[in-house]
Amino acid sequence: MTAYDVIVLAGGAAKRLGGADKPAVRVGGRALLDRVLAACSGAGATVVVGGRRPTSRPVAWTREVPEGGGPLAALGAGVRLTTAERVLVLSADLPFLGPATVDALLAAAGEGGGEGALCTDPDGRDQPLLAVYRAEPLRRELALLATEHGSLAGLPLRLLTAELDLARVDAGPHAAFDCDTWEDIAAARARIREHGAVLDEWITSVKNELGIELDVDTDVLLDLARDAAHGVARPAAPLTTFLVGYAAARASAAAAGPEEAAAAVAEAARKATALALRWEAEAAEERPRAEPSGEGTGTP
Repeated sequence: MTAYDVIVLAGGAAKRLGGADKPAVRVGGRALLDRVLAACSGAGATVVVGGRRPTSRPVAWTREVPEGGGPLAALGAGVRLTTAERVLVLSADLPFLGPATVDALLAAAGEGGGEGALCTDPDGRDQPLLAVYRAEPLRRELALLATEHGSLAGLPLRLLTAELDLARVDAGPHAAFDCDTWEDIAAARARIREHGAVLDEWITSVKNELGIELDVDTDVLLDLARDAAHGVARPAAPLTTFLVGYAAARASAAAAGPEEAAAAVAEAARKATALALRWEAEAAEERPRAEPSGEGTGTP
C-alpha cells in the first residue's frame, strides 16, 4: 500500500445546517467525521483542520488562519503537519466514503508523471476535497497562490486544481455524496437503512465502534443463526453467535493477522452449525415416536 498522509477539512460555518456542528452530526450512529476517518485508517499522519472534538482514533489538530478562511487556508494549515510524498485531502462530510475509493485515488495518483488524482461525481464535477495530491506540487502551488494574493483566505479551490496535472477517478454513485443540508443528512440516514445496504452498514458500524479489524462472512453467521433458531430454539440464535465470536477470539488470540482471525470465525461457525443440524436431526427422529399411532382408540 502506498504511504500517504491525510488532511480532513472539518471547519466551516455550516450555514446551510443552521450553524450546526456538521462533523459531529451522526449518520448511522457515527459522527460524519468518524465515518471519514474510518475510510483512511491506513494513513501515516492524520491531520484534522477544525475545532477539537472527540474522534474514533487519534489525530493531529490544527486551524486555518484566519479561522473561517476557507478550504485553501485550511489546506495550507494542514499540509504543514504532513511529511508523506502523497497527501489525501478529504472533507469531513462524506458519509459513504470507503477504503476502496481511497485506494483508487492512491493508485491513480501513482500512475504516470501526474501531480495527483481527484474524484468526479456522477454529474462529472471535480471534487478537490476528495483527492490525492503529490506533496511537493501541492506545497508549491499553495505558496505561489499565497504570494500572488497575499494570503490563502477566501480563495476558491479551483485556483489550486487549475494549476495541477490531476487524473480523474469516477467516484461512483455514493462516495462523493456530501452533506450540506438537513435534507442531505436525511437522505444519507435513509440510504443506510435500505434493504440492500443496512446489514453491511450495521456490521461496519459495530466493527468501528468495537475497534475490530476483521472481515466477517456475514452469510455464514446468518446461516448459523437460522440453523440454531430452527434446530434448537429461537433464543439460541443470538447466544450461539456470541459463543462463536468468543471461541474465535480465543482461537485467534495468538494469530498473526486478520486472515487467521477470520479463519477462526469460520471454523467456529462451522462447528456450531454442524451441532445445530445434529440437534435438528435428533428432534426429527423423535417426532414420529411421540405421535400417537391411533391403535386402540377406535380410530378407523
